[in-house]
Amino acid sequence: MGGALPKRRAAVLLPYPFYGAFDYAVPPGIDVTPGDVVSVPLGRRTEWGVVWDAAGDGQVADARLKPISAVLAVPRMADNLRRFVDWVAAYTMSPPGEVMAMAMRAAPHGEGPIAHGWRIVPDAPVDVRVTKERARVLAVLADGAMLSGPDLARAAEVGSAVIRGMARAGLLEPVALAQRPLFGMPDLVRAGPVLGAEQEIAARALCDAVKSRTFSVSLLDGVTGSGKTEVYLEAVAEALRSGRQALVLLPEIALSAQWLERFQQRFGTMPAQWHSDLSPGLRKRTWRAVADGSAPVVVGARSALFLPFPDLGLIIVDEEHETAFKQEDGVIYHARDMAVVRARFESAPIALVSATPSLETVANVEAGRYHELTLTARHGAASMPDIATVDLREAPPERGKFLSPQLIAAVNETIAAGDQAMLFLNRRGYAPLTLCRSCGHRMQCPQCTAWLVEHRHARRLQCHHCGHQIPTPETCPECGAAHALTAIGPGVERITEEAREVFPEARIQVMSSDTIEHPSQTTDAVRAITERDVDLVIGTQIIAKGWHFPHLTLVGVVDADLGLGGGDLRAAEHTVQLLHQVAGRAGRAEKPGRVLLQTFSPEHPVMQALVSGNLAGFRAAEAAARRPGNWPPYGRLVALIVSGEDAHAVDKAARDIGLAAPRMDGVVVLGPAPAPLALLRGRHRRRLLLKARKDVAVQKLVHAWLAGVQLPSRVRVDVDIDPVSFM
Repeated sequence: MGGALPKRRAAVLLPYPFYGAFDYAVPPGIDVTPGDVVSVPLGRRTEWGVVWDAAGDGQVADARLKPISAVLAVPRMADNLRRFVDWVAAYTMSPPGEVMAMAMRAAPHGEGPIAHGWRIVPDAPVDVRVTKERARVLAVLADGAMLSGPDLARAAEVGSAVIRGMARAGLLEPVALAQRPLFGMPDLVRAGPVLGAEQEIAARALCDAVKSRTFSVSLLDGVTGSGKTEVYLEAVAEALRSGRQALVLLPEIALSAQWLERFQQRFGTMPAQWHSDLSPGLRKRTWRAVADGSAPVVVGARSALFLPFPDLGLIIVDEEHETAFKQEDGVIYHARDMAVVRARFESAPIALVSATPSLETVANVEAGRYHELTLTARHGAASMPDIATVDLREAPPERGKFLSPQLIAAVNETIAAGDQAMLFLNRRGYAPLTLCRSCGHRMQCPQCTAWLVEHRHARRLQCHHCGHQIPTPETCPECGAAHALTAIGPGVERITEEAREVFPEARIQVMSSDTIEHPSQTTDAVRAITERDVDLVIGTQIIAKGWHFPHLTLVGVVDADLGLGGGDLRAAEHTVQLLHQVAGRAGRAEKPGRVLLQTFSPEHPVMQALVSGNLAGFRAAEAAARRPGNWPPYGRLVALIVSGEDAHAVDKAARDIGLAAPRMDGVVVLGPAPAPLALLRGRHRRRLLLKARKDVAVQKLVHAWLAGVQLPSRVRVDVDIDPVSFM
């Protein structure tokens, strides 16, 4: 007699940091294919996973294989999305299970909620008493109609008790109702805005790319206020006409308020939204709507990139230069770059949109890999604002103040003319540092290498890295001196306090992440500004980009030098981008705008580029400085962050990794050295930086490097491919 037939096997990828799928037995009567969502035993519990393409390692004998428990009623994970997950995992050197979890964790693992309604029982008893209220219910449900309880009660003008009583009497029976669509279908017949000549050319190019149903990358590069959003919404309409879905990525959901208004004006309905503020129930319903195609357009944060689109026809990355697209925790990835990869797997075009494109994107244009579409002028009658510097060495503010006489005069003139002004400072709280006048003690976070930021209105000192906070002390914790703690430097709260003194009649709106914590608050603030209930807007980078305030004609940057210090190789580039974006809020309608940059270094190339408007020249100078040393985008960078709670163990591990560093042409390893944030959330941190030529396969190199080093379990090494932050 022959031996037993081998068991059927399936590789199942689980949502955990395992570097591969696990083999499970496929029981008789169950058929599975790659992409199926299944429940499987894992230890003593049951877990969900996805049947993967690659087979497991085959090392587990048939007798020890655990069986798949069931195939769940969840939409299959499409082939393209599985390939994308594998690609992201390989590129970022992350466990594929963790990447897969980003795509599937919000899925409704099992049947979704069923909506129940009522209908007339076909063979209802005839001897049941029918009151006037019951007669109205029966009339509403005549001809086989089915309604939910609330809808039926409203239509028949009865209470829910009447409906329940009719059910007990055998007149009505419950029935499952088809779910109403969660999202409306955009009106593609609705006329869009009249486009200018440059807009028309760019829109036609994007629409042609959508029609081709092939992968391509376009940079939509237009000055602030040039109507880039209207241009790419035409491409969204073309994708919908083709029966495909569209995804728009925004760097921060706070930017969505006016964007959603524009979308509704263009299409007569709202798109699906995807961000962390959604309730768990709405996330699951939205996920399913994307999967079944009933969410034709999604606007969201970077995680929307992993949604299960069955036929994605267009991706837009708005404000593509924004560092908020880089995820720094968990799976470390850049959503802009991964969006390009997702578009390639979907055979769809992608448009990267910015008034200040990143040097990486510009380099790809110059190399011929990306197309460029340029809008050189503001839409309609608007013109670019006049930008000037205020030299704080020659025209300083009053002692203990931060607004120069020149800026104060400009704000007063603007408000007196009936227009709106904006003060920008990219620093939250009241003051970035609190110290004791008696002994010099500085209030520092016990868990991070960072000062505690004073939030005066909330009467607390807070770390903006780990969230640690304490009530503002009355005495110095070091020397005990009473009332000796003093605020050093300005935050946006301190500027607001000064503004209320200097402009006592002004109606002020503060916009920072401390005051705007929810999209609804953003909507309220934007409405107040747009309807001219505000004279002066004060805020952090939340006000820097995307907004269209037609009556705002003056922007004052309180500290234009902020961000230029430190060892970040992109510091100048990021500062130009941020300040150009905030300057672009001024003069977006008929009235001309002006911008004043308070600075101690008006001769700095960043300030000169902003004043002259020669951003292309600035980028060329940045490129010339980076190219010889193989710095991005002309070379590759990989950061290794070694961390742990024991500083000695971290130092030893970092030293061992440094000693094992690869030595070859075109590769340089810098470090180990303490990270700028050498202590973060109670973990000591050391950094190494691998710099390589563009043609070096850094993932393979780093994998071999780390495989040769034995590390203690209490030390962790995080690998950041293409780092953006150097903290």
